[in-house]
Amino acid sequence: MKTWLITGTSTGLGRVLTEKLLAKGDRVVATVRKPDALDKLKKTYPENLWVAVLDVTDTAAIKTVINQAFTDLGQIDVVVNNAGYALFCSVEEASDEQIVHQINTNVIGSIQVIRAALPYFRKQGHGRILQLSSAGGQTTYPNFGYYHTTKWAVEGFCDTITKELAPLNIGVTIVEPGAHHTSFGAGMTTAPAMEAYENTPAGDVRRAIAAGTFPIKGDVDKSVQAMIDSVETSPAPLRLALGGDAYRDMRTALVSRLEALDAQKDLALASERGDE
Repeated sequence: MKTWLITGTSTGLGRVLTEKLLAKGDRVVATVRKPDALDKLKKTYPENLWVAVLDVTDTAAIKTVINQAFTDLGQIDVVVNNAGYALFCSVEEASDEQIVHQINTNVIGSIQVIRAALPYFRKQGHGRILQLSSAGGQTTYPNFGYYHTTKWAVEGFCDTITKELAPLNIGVTIVEPGAHHTSFGAGMTTAPAMEAYENTPAGDVRRAIAAGTFPIKGDVDKSVQAMIDSVETSPAPLRLALGGDAYRDMRTALVSRLEALDAQKDLALASERGDE
């Protein structure tokens, strides 16, 4: 039996992950923003479900919740940074407040959850971090600029700390789902549309999403099971791509970037200082 701490468990992947773990006998510390979001689950699993109200933009609250969870449960094996959302608009359409909130939730919140857990992981001699990113942490789509900003940022952070934490027996896996049938789309925040972007790729994506013409083939149950299974893999896989669209879009982006880099090889080498 393992003990998990999962942020953002009211709906979506976080909710399904919580349900599957409880069904198999694991313990879960589940954070929510609405106090009654998991009342039914709590009645079904009164001994194995520990619920806390948490807004991940509140760093002090993050520290309080994680400190209390480790104190009450003694040990937490896996921390899953799942809380987050998408700001869906073109670059000019977002307000300053929306941009700050997107970054505070998806980046600062994730970083502070990890930082709060690390002293306990070090003390107990092991730990695993699952960081929810997205295929959009390696590729990009118009109208998701600020969301991509957060996912690319948190991937850079996690890629870095993997090297720092491996000697301490703390593993990190970046989870990169493609499109899945969850509440993600309904939870997107938008901004008033500007006519100037109507006939640009941003407008095309806006219309496609409104019309429901984006294919969504990701299987939530299978993807969540893959996340659970990854914790049993040692060493921890650095990245976990979930969904055919995630694989295809990320591979296309990576190949394109590599080709562009290789095309600049001579220029890059020529810009070195010669031996003196």
